Amino acid sequence: MAIKVYKRTSAGRRNSSVNTHEEVTAKKPEKSLLRPLKKHGGRNFSGKITCRHKGGGNKRHYRLIDFKRNKDGQAAEVLTIEYDPNRTCHIALVQYADGEKRYILAPQGLEVGTKVYSGDEGVEPRVGNSMPLSKIPAGMEVHNIEMMPGQGGKMVRTAGAAARLAAKDSGKAHLILPSGETRMVNAKCRATIGRVGNLLHQGVRVGKAGRKRHMGVRPTVRGSAMNPVAHPMGGGEGRRSGGRHPTSPTGKLSKGGKTRARRKASNKLIMRRRKNKRGRQLAL
Repeated sequence: MAIKVYKRTSAGRRNSSVNTHEEVTAKKPEKSLLRPLKKHGGRNFSGKITCRHKGGGNKRHYRLIDFKRNKDGQAAEVLTIEYDPNRTCHIALVQYADGEKRYILAPQGLEVGTKVYSGDEGVEPRVGNSMPLSKIPAGMEVHNIEMMPGQGGKMVRTAGAAARLAAKDSGKAHLILPSGETRMVNAKCRATIGRVGNLLHQGVRVGKAGRKRHMGVRPTVRGSAMNPVAHPMGGGEGRRSGGRHPTSPTGKLSKGGKTRARRKASNKLIMRRRKNKRGRQLAL
């Protein structure tokens, strides 16, 4: 895994770098696991833009990922490590003894030819193996964690992420998530051993606007640079701060607001909230 930094031959190359994806062993995906992916441009079912700055971008196909890892009792051999345009980490194509092929998230250190297993009994806690949290020794790093048994992995799936299994008590597993939050999860929920691969994804500098357009990201303009008719922060002589607290285009305050429901059922499972940028623990 390495990041290639370009020479300063132009303004766009000056601050740009690319991930060489040295772990990737195949360029073409498995066709049987591809599905068409339609673009929506940030619009909802009625055609209204609900998420700004989305649109365009290179055409993609969706890869069906096995987040449940529910094929127990069979060894799966890793055939290839592949790039997935729909996520930050790499994916691994595995083939089971009966010939079935599936994609899984590729953890760090997983190599072609390695055999991975999943199940409740007889599975060793090695990188790439999936098992219930009750069977995993405390202190190990895990990813692709279920929130409910049999639901499929929901947490810790981004590149370079890993949660640490701190303890197990009364049918609950205590996990320290990458955000710093300590959370309880049912010990019957499955997780995959290891840290998600492609660690250097965060170190890539895009460098120019054209590469962002290839990713499907449209330009973002500051509200204070707009006219008053287009944004609450717009207008004024020169570079004015706006004279009010920062808001969205619709006038909703954009800083300091709570984003989590106060009566959410899973609030009781959070033992320690994550901290904000100032190091203060967030409150519900």
